[in-house]
Amino acid sequence: MENTGRKNHWETIYQTKPLESVSWYQPVPETSLSLIASLKLPKTARIIDIGGGDSLLVDHLLQLGYTDLTVLDISEAALERARKRLGPRAETVRWIHSDVVAFRPGQTYDLWHDRAAFHFLTQPEEVGAYSKAAADALGPGGHLIIGTFSVNGPTKCSGLEIRQYDPASMEAAFGDAFRQTGCREVGHHTPGGAVQQFLFCTFERRGNPTDASQ
Repeated sequence: MENTGRKNHWETIYQTKPLESVSWYQPVPETSLSLIASLKLPKTARIIDIGGGDSLLVDHLLQLGYTDLTVLDISEAALERARKRLGPRAETVRWIHSDVVAFRPGQTYDLWHDRAAFHFLTQPEEVGAYSKAAADALGPGGHLIIGTFSVNGPTKCSGLEIRQYDPASMEAAFGDAFRQTGCREVGHHTPGGAVQQFLFCTFERRGNPTDASQ
């Protein structure tokens, strides 16, 4: 189900635009770090960052002492930029070059994190494939953090159509396998001075994905 057009789009972006110029740039991903800290995971927790590419989240997690980190991105150029930035520390991170809708987890994780990748999946079959990949990647009690454009946010990003979310539509996307544990709306200040409204939702993997009572 990999989208070749989407892959080519992001390769071009990361081959031509400096990190500090893209709208999603954050020198310190404060909301993500705060939500991760609230989970009180051990430093050995297995964490995967979806669409992490050239994000600085992995840098901060390494600085905090987390030792089992994976970054997945559709763009090889984005991953290469991150590897170069980290230097020798990049050897301690697993790097996966894949479209998330085609991702087949080869292990289980304690935390699946995604800031600003999920909302680019606009087709129901893509959303379903993403939800299944996340469910397959997390064991019972595993955590899911998704940061996506809210209904008060942009309708496009980087020239692409996106899908906006509120807590109810996030619950609909993930509720079969996950229990929603909270949502918050956060304003992101872009390098260009605009403010984009994001919705961050947290979920916990159910023990039985078909049992909505848990």
